[in-house]
Amino acid sequence: MVDIATRVYNHKWKIDPIVRSLIDTDFYKLLMCQSILRNRPDTHVTFSLINRTTSVPLARLVDEGELREQLDHIRSLSLSRGESTFLRGNTFYGKRQMFRPDFMEWFEALRLPPYHLERKGDQYELTFQGKWPEVMLWEIPALAVLMELRSRAVLRDMGRFELQVLYARAMTRVWEKVERLRAVDGLRLADFGTRRRHSFLWQDWCVQALLEGLGEAFIGTSNCLIAMRREVEAIGTNAHEMPMVYAALAETDEDLARAPYQVLADWHEEHEGNLRVILPDTFGSEQFLSRAPGWLTGWTGIRIDSGDPVEGAETAIRWWQERGEDPRAKLVIFSDGLDVDKIVELRARFAGRVRVSFGWGTMLTNDFRGLVPGDGLAPFSLVCKAVAAEGRPTVKLSDNPNKAMGPKDEIARYKRVFGVGAQAAQPVLV
Repeated sequence: MVDIATRVYNHKWKIDPIVRSLIDTDFYKLLMCQSILRNRPDTHVTFSLINRTTSVPLARLVDEGELREQLDHIRSLSLSRGESTFLRGNTFYGKRQMFRPDFMEWFEALRLPPYHLERKGDQYELTFQGKWPEVMLWEIPALAVLMELRSRAVLRDMGRFELQVLYARAMTRVWEKVERLRAVDGLRLADFGTRRRHSFLWQDWCVQALLEGLGEAFIGTSNCLIAMRREVEAIGTNAHEMPMVYAALAETDEDLARAPYQVLADWHEEHEGNLRVILPDTFGSEQFLSRAPGWLTGWTGIRIDSGDPVEGAETAIRWWQERGEDPRAKLVIFSDGLDVDKIVELRARFAGRVRVSFGWGTMLTNDFRGLVPGDGLAPFSLVCKAVAAEGRPTVKLSDNPNKAMGPKDEIARYKRVFGVGAQAAQPVLV
């Protein structure tokens, strides 16, 4: 097992690049990338870093030279032979050759495109522009770099023994969570913690802890590199990015209303089984489901990623019942702001009513709250989103208005087109 404290103490030796592989990313990114390469290969997009927690002054904490060094390193990466063999030959979600030969040939030749970095006060403006399939692969590594550089900045002046004690306390915290989760009957849980992890080494340690501590209840990780190295399932489906970009490309209000369903129609052509999971909240879940075409009711499940999770799951159950489906055969994946208390509560409420699964993110891979003076390692909400497509702004309404993004006039238009009324705001923790 890696001695994380010693590696952190020796970071000045540059033995640990923050992102060490193009597959040190979330599995859903690669699945979406293949679909986008097939259906929208020449669409130009802009991705931008957004720090929702403005009280964390990234530009004062993170040295610009170090940030550029890490980003430049990512641009030098390409698939290794072993990584290519893993993606080409492994079975994912019960399907061999999940990734088509044309996609793999493209991916094997890929180097990530340039970035634009500029300091604006106490924050960084970090943007990526270019063809959608290339630019989209910056999102996860860019977030991982900023999160880990912030962690390194806070830990830089700590001594060897101080670091050992810090990580011992953090490990104890994770293991106490694992012990509580052991008592949850029928638990199905995956690691979704790549984008806001404390560090790569820490995420890898957490996955190993879940493997040993939860056994079969731990169903895999979203991180492709860790899945390959630890021989566990790579987990993931699709994200808000696709309907946001498809919608931005719509020429009319009628095209806009159809856009989120066109995304899933394209997905339907490519995937089956447990990859047919609906993410309905990009433009409001209730409105999305009320207008959904009949063929979507046959999909495997729904992922709840914003708003009140109980309300979201109850909405999904009612929708399946109204459409003549048995909710007990359907999958509900909870993935927003989870920690042990919420996992236990949701599992108890919905056990036997639906098949329940959890994507546990930041509070698994970055829960260092209260472990350093000033709470400087507490997790914060950092995202990297598609903000424009072919020069048009993207919009996300969400089931939580505090997560909405886009120009005010476009948000108003989208609310009108999708019939979104008053929404209950929820705190955005991570």
